[in-house]
Amino acid sequence: MQIQLIQSSRKQPVTLPPNATGTDLATTLKLTAPAEALCCLINGTACDLGTSLNEGDTVELLSFDTPKGRDVFWHSSAHVLAQAVLRLFPDAQPTIGPAIDEGFYYDFANLTLSDEDFPRIEEEMQKIIQTNVKPVRHVIDNPEEMEGHFKGNPYKLELIREFSAAGSMLTGYSQGEFFDLCRGPHLPSVGKIKAIKILKTSGAYWRGDATKAMLTRIYGISFPDRKLLQEYLHRIEEAKKRDHKVLGPKLDLFSLHEEAPGIPFLHPKGMIVWNRIIDYWRECHRRAGYVEIKTPSMMVKSLWERSGHWQNYRANMFLSVIEDREFAIKPMNCPGGMVWYRSKGHSYRELPMRVAEIGMVHRYEPSGSLSGLFRVRCFHQDDAHIFMRPDNIQEEILGCLTLLNELYKTFGLSYKLVLSTRPKENTIGTDADWELTTHALHKALEATGKPFSIAEGEGAFYGPKIDIHVFDALGRTWQCGTVQLDMSLPERFELEYTASDGTKQRPIMAHRALLGSLERFLGNLIEFYAGKFPLWLSPSQIAILPVADRHLDYAHEVKAKFFTAGYETKVDESSESVGKKVREAQLEQYNYILTVGDKEVEEKNISVRTRDNVVHGQMDIDAFLSLINGERAQKSLCSPLSPTAV
Repeated sequence: MQIQLIQSSRKQPVTLPPNATGTDLATTLKLTAPAEALCCLINGTACDLGTSLNEGDTVELLSFDTPKGRDVFWHSSAHVLAQAVLRLFPDAQPTIGPAIDEGFYYDFANLTLSDEDFPRIEEEMQKIIQTNVKPVRHVIDNPEEMEGHFKGNPYKLELIREFSAAGSMLTGYSQGEFFDLCRGPHLPSVGKIKAIKILKTSGAYWRGDATKAMLTRIYGISFPDRKLLQEYLHRIEEAKKRDHKVLGPKLDLFSLHEEAPGIPFLHPKGMIVWNRIIDYWRECHRRAGYVEIKTPSMMVKSLWERSGHWQNYRANMFLSVIEDREFAIKPMNCPGGMVWYRSKGHSYRELPMRVAEIGMVHRYEPSGSLSGLFRVRCFHQDDAHIFMRPDNIQEEILGCLTLLNELYKTFGLSYKLVLSTRPKENTIGTDADWELTTHALHKALEATGKPFSIAEGEGAFYGPKIDIHVFDALGRTWQCGTVQLDMSLPERFELEYTASDGTKQRPIMAHRALLGSLERFLGNLIEFYAGKFPLWLSPSQIAILPVADRHLDYAHEVKAKFFTAGYETKVDESSESVGKKVREAQLEQYNYILTVGDKEVEEKNISVRTRDNVVHGQMDIDAFLSLINGERAQKSLCSPLSPTAV
């Protein structure tokens, strides 16, 4: 029989014997290494490698280099973890064990352990891996039979009954003596796991609900190569040094409190950085022809029903009842933007119309998923909605990408672009609409001259999109921004403009967030700079250190000059030695540390040191001020005195 193999987004025919499986295809192509052929996509559906193929099937073999391949690798590793835990702690009750962005976790009830137990569990996992057991999929039609596998485990029974009530197929996987409720797919054999490590343990509520039982969560990571594990562990150690959850409070930028779970408190220094980011954002958007609006944070239920959020997103929304009417705090800015557009009529001459909003949104996130500034329940989105004619699409999307590049280049960030195309099912709009919009995004991406990848079928139901993945200082990527075309909301809200022939036409709309969540972006910057903000962003720019009390008056004279010029300046009036004062200023990441003693007072100058601990000696105050004014105006990422010191 003949199937269509997808390789590098291209199809090519491959001939296989009748009744061949994905495993046979992998063997034929000699893709048998630990990182290769972990599972397969058959006609777009993720399947075990042992699944039978049929004439004409389209098949893609997924490796560890693909997101879905890694998910399967890590989820299979979670099963190995659960099997090992049950061998060592037979009374433990397994609940769920998904793959996450990096690695996996498994939650257990009736289990108490500490870091001292990790070596025992890892040793048991290695024993399981060495057997090279093959996970076997089971389809069980009778819910009672499936429940029989989990007698005494209320968590699994709850899931089984929910799946049964929804009419979902009940499937499980066995490996050796271990059996788990699972949709799959899984690795063809656990021997592909060549390195595995437990990272940490924590508490987690069942299903993220604080009213439900507290479980023990075990996090782990695994790889098809030991070298990859060593590289990962090294990267994690480096990441700890840059962790914004540690550096942010240490530098007095923000804090998190139980009085407002998942909602950060920005401190005065944090607000300095925040406002400078927004000031620059506004400067760029004004030049790019945007207007800025502000829409209400809480709006009536009927608006969210019209937008579709009430039906599809209600579980993530914070609700309120006022005078017997239901309201929701906005999880997204879009519906408010639609109401604004409809507040008056528009002509084709006004389009394209670029409308920006730094809107504060609230979204429910389970407590177990909250993480510093990266995953919060309240954040500010740098949204924009661009209302345009069909002939505007390519130019406007290119304008978004050009603005994106300007913003990210200024912050010193690099990124990659991904075009996500039409999903196979449940989309709105005609084939012609999708062809027009996808082609326009593709041409705009080509016009940037930057490389991009295509994620087939990963677009939103309402239109194709471009996602922006930002690289951090350790080479990890974070999705921050997105540019999406939407054919749904203009239709739902009956948006119109008067065309040149006098007819009423529906505008095409682009959703666009370039920085994304400003809270996440701030967290990324803290880690990217390791707390060492460039001068134009820095909340701690100049520290003035008097050698003795008799130099205090002159120190304040110097401070007044820099403060008047707009710099964040402090005088260290403590009685500590100059060495200790210097050390303290370095820990607070002051860009410039100015020492004033007898000689400086006499000659009316300053002694300059940069935070990389390089002493540059005495300088004229006005000359130094002129130097740093240029650094600030150019939004330079490093000091002209120390070009390598960010």
